[in-house]
Amino acid sequence: MGRELKTPELSTPERILAAAEREFAAVGYAPARLADIAGRAGIRRPSLLYHFSTKEVLYRAVVERVFDQLGAALTRSMNSEGPFEARLDAIVHGFTAFLDAHPTLAPIIIREVVDEPEASDEARRSGGSPGREIILERIAPLLTIIEQFIRDGGAESLRPQLPVRAALVEVASGLLLRSASGSLRTPLWGPGDHALAIARTIFLRDRANPNLNPPEPTP
Repeated sequence: MGRELKTPELSTPERILAAAEREFAAVGYAPARLADIAGRAGIRRPSLLYHFSTKEVLYRAVVERVFDQLGAALTRSMNSEGPFEARLDAIVHGFTAFLDAHPTLAPIIIREVVDEPEASDEARRSGGSPGREIILERIAPLLTIIEQFIRDGGAESLRPQLPVRAALVEVASGLLLRSASGSLRTPLWGPGDHALAIARTIFLRDRANPNLNPPEPTP
């Protein structure tokens, strides 16, 4: 009888990051307590603070890590083989698959978008989330890269006068909301995954019915 292969244990920082990701997704930044995160990770609060000196440092590490992973996944999709339409499908599929594999990401992003921060620096120091800064630092440049990729590669395939960046945000927003909806997903969106069909409808010319496309802009 062969010996059972054991999965290597996560390091303490990795356990903390995984626990913090779940806690921030569940309750948000301000209500999250380091003691609760430490408990999720199976350690005490002083041990957590040894690795991450403040809640803001920990939150930034959590969000930056998952955004870096998302950026790598979408870059692989953009570098895939095939015509533009196939690579557009790969980007949408890559984002959908990433959200399915990281169910905590959508709640974290949605909280940052809908929770308007307090205006004062003092309010931020007393518990306001640094997440919006991270979104601007990480997501905005990633959107720009994907937007340029679509403009460069899809010149002959895109709908005329399409606001590419706005279309990207529309598709991504729908997928984020769908990912965060939990048990409401099927009642609201219906069975199956229609992300590719929706993205193609938004981005691509209707070659079968060209009269449905907006007119080309005049020079």
